[in-house]
Amino acid sequence: MTARRPPSASRPRGLRPPRHARQLARFVAPARARPAVWRLALGLVLVICVQAAALAATFTAVSALAGPDAAGLWTGKLAVASTPASALWLLASFLPLLAGVALAARLLHRRGPGSLMGARPLRQAARGAGVTFAVFAPLLAATVLLGATRPNLPPQVWALALLPGLAGVAVQTLAEETLFRGYLMQQLAARVRSPLVWAGLPALLFGLLHLDPGRLGAAAPLMVVGAVLFGLVAADLTARSGGLGLAWGMHFANNAVGLLLLGTPGSITGLSLRVSTTGLEDLATAPMLLLVSTLPLVLAWLILRSRLPD
Repeated sequence: MTARRPPSASRPRGLRPPRHARQLARFVAPARARPAVWRLALGLVLVICVQAAALAATFTAVSALAGPDAAGLWTGKLAVASTPASALWLLASFLPLLAGVALAARLLHRRGPGSLMGARPLRQAARGAGVTFAVFAPLLAATVLLGATRPNLPPQVWALALLPGLAGVAVQTLAEETLFRGYLMQQLAARVRSPLVWAGLPALLFGLLHLDPGRLGAAAPLMVVGAVLFGLVAADLTARSGGLGLAWGMHFANNAVGLLLLGTPGSITGLSLRVSTTGLEDLATAPMLLLVSTLPLVLAWLILRSRLPD
């Protein structure tokens, strides 16, 4: 006969961790096997090296095929991304970033790319994108009706570039989410319990990478603030859902709206059907543009968050 456990030995139901804490624990679990800081640091260096090597190889190939002058011209167009071809090239340049993150996870932490994604990534991504598109739709309609936009690409050119553009945005946003809310957030959370570190640090780095004073001038810090806020929102959804899906879907919808439907002068406009009549480089209107583009994201975050179990 087996001895029965005394009632005091069983854990009271009230002490069970909340569901969102268990989701975060499951998401972080693959990173706990090899959480050393040196592995993370070396992994980030590897990611940078893979990205730099891919860009250098592309430049060398263009230079060999068309000459150094053509390669320099190509680099200049890539930086501006004001044509469909240059914008698609820019989005495709995130493929090496995605490959670098997967390589770092495999070589330094002995885990596959699937461990960076968490639970049900595709289903959650569709959900996140659907809610975000629905929130943005009234804003887009109002912006066009109020005359705050002007045509950009001819409709037939835009239609031809739409599917490649959607694929490019999917790659770009997946690469960024996999790096910041997947690899970096998981490895930090495996060592430090404070969300100020595992959510705040990736969000801060994500924001700083959006600093572009050459293109945005004095309004550049506002873009950083918006990107940091998005990073915090994405980290919260990732932690509470146990995967990258919701954050990736929200990120995809946000960038699809901003890159394919309604672009902003001073940013990437090569794939946009329409562009706003004011740009982010104008310090007088930049705060309002940032507020208008950020509020739908906050609303989408609140809706998605409210549908997650406690």
